[in-house]
Amino acid sequence: MEQTDFRLAEVGVIMIGVSDLSSSLRFYCEKLGLNLQREFPGIAFLDGGRVALCLSEPAAKMRGRLPGSGEIGFSVKDVNAAYRGLEARGITFTHGPRSLTPTHWIANFDDPDGNHLSISGPVESSPE
Repeated sequence: MEQTDFRLAEVGVIMIGVSDLSSSLRFYCEKLGLNLQREFPGIAFLDGGRVALCLSEPAAKMRGRLPGSGEIGFSVKDVNAAYRGLEARGITFTHGPRSLTPTHWIANFDDPDGNHLSISGPVESSPE
């Protein structure tokens, strides 16, 4: 009997291809502050809250690179504070904080492999 009401309800892992796992781990752990959950040869899982972020050298080799094909968004409590904190850690933003709606802001940057990342949320502090 076929179950027709089945649906996927929760994302558990987002996997992105990386060319150098060590370099990517330094970026995601040291600069962005994510915690390493577990690591295997060529693959690492990072704590992304309810969703794990998987960095994978095999995925990059197997799938090739699709520039601009996606973006990983990190929710923050204050976009301006997160922007200043990440800049202090050496993150170069492609687009600084800007308003999407009257209450929601976003800023964009890339990881070492050119994967697109963003921070988004409210603005609690003024830009400096």
